[in-house]
Amino acid sequence: MTRPRGVVVVTGSELVRGERTDRNGPFLAAELLRLGIEPARIAIVGDGAAELEAALREGLEADLCVVSGGLGPTHDDRTVQMLARAAGLELAVDPELEAEIEGFSRRIAERLKRPYGDFAEGVRKQATLPAGALVIGVAGTAPALVLGRNGSAVVVLPGPPPELQRLWPAALESAPVRAVLSRARVPDRRALRFYGASESTVARALAEAGGEADGLTATICAREFEIHVDLVAEKDARESADRLASALRERLGEYLFAEDERPVEALVLDSARELGLTVATAESCTGGLVAARLTSVPGSSDVFRGGIVAYANDVKAAEVGVPEELLARHGAVSPEVAQALAAGARERLGADVGIGVSGIAGPGGGTPEKPVGRVYLHAEGPRSGLARELDLGGDRAAVRARATAAALHLARALLAQIRDKGA
Repeated sequence: MTRPRGVVVVTGSELVRGERTDRNGPFLAAELLRLGIEPARIAIVGDGAAELEAALREGLEADLCVVSGGLGPTHDDRTVQMLARAAGLELAVDPELEAEIEGFSRRIAERLKRPYGDFAEGVRKQATLPAGALVIGVAGTAPALVLGRNGSAVVVLPGPPPELQRLWPAALESAPVRAVLSRARVPDRRALRFYGASESTVARALAEAGGEADGLTATICAREFEIHVDLVAEKDARESADRLASALRERLGEYLFAEDERPVEALVLDSARELGLTVATAESCTGGLVAARLTSVPGSSDVFRGGIVAYANDVKAAEVGVPEELLARHGAVSPEVAQALAAGARERLGADVGIGVSGIAGPGGGTPEKPVGRVYLHAEGPRSGLARELDLGGDRAAVRARATAAALHLARALLAQIRDKGA
């Protein structure tokens, strides 16, 4: 029996024009796979009627189609109308839904001191549903819907990611979606994450280890400057997945840093927490990006003390305590200054582990001795430290992003060293 097939349709002309990045498609595809639905396609389509209807017609061929966006009150919010047209269903106003949206809209009108008549047409539009659609929740004035179709299901969710993710569990509890999920088979998944190895090195090791087998799919993905290998195995292929994972550990063990989905910043925080240590940063060329990634993790405040962005030399000296003589002798971009930044972060912010970053992000500022892309990193602990010199390619954004990832991995390696020496 094949796994049910899922399609995600993400709507919004701002996504097609590149003005915003799609966050819903990856979330929904990962959810489908987790639930045992095979994610066959993510379609990103604008708000034009013809393109949207065509994408929805294709989506309706899947066992489960999940649509995001286009549920607002304006003329270019066409998802419900185009879904009804693609499915050959009549549209009708749902009186209970209209009353609920009207109540919310009247409160908005009162707060804005505008007549309700300005909202009435949009309210009626949003309360107009395809025949047979179930309302599973409302985000503001946007209703989330589920539509059952001969054993398949369509889920329509609002576009803002927080609202979509809040209403997604309600969609999973609806009868049409439960009927699809009853046929799903959750695969066995393994994630092996490598840092410091090239994609081709990992691909070669995977091939030498035997590669894919019946019922076992192996994918290699470069993500956040790491290489991720995902093994998805059907029930009968779990032993093959075990053998392949074991062979990759043997061949690439020096680069393997995790076998779960936690980002490196979460690994750093978890390791520090387990060791009872705190962390601080002093950054130059990355401009606070290391601190930003650490503080993006919920609960980071019990480990992360703070960060200093020390761009100018006088700020490095005054705020982080980098000796002016060191700056004069070696220059701001140097291993000595990176170490001083890490030490200063520890001292000035009262942390156990300091992370220092200094480099030339470009496009200007490079010299033959220190070209654009040269970055020095240092992670300093209570009794030891680790340093790294990098020459990174790409534009300014790429250099900064790669340096940020490298700094986090350096801190992860230092904390692993501290843990191992303390064991």
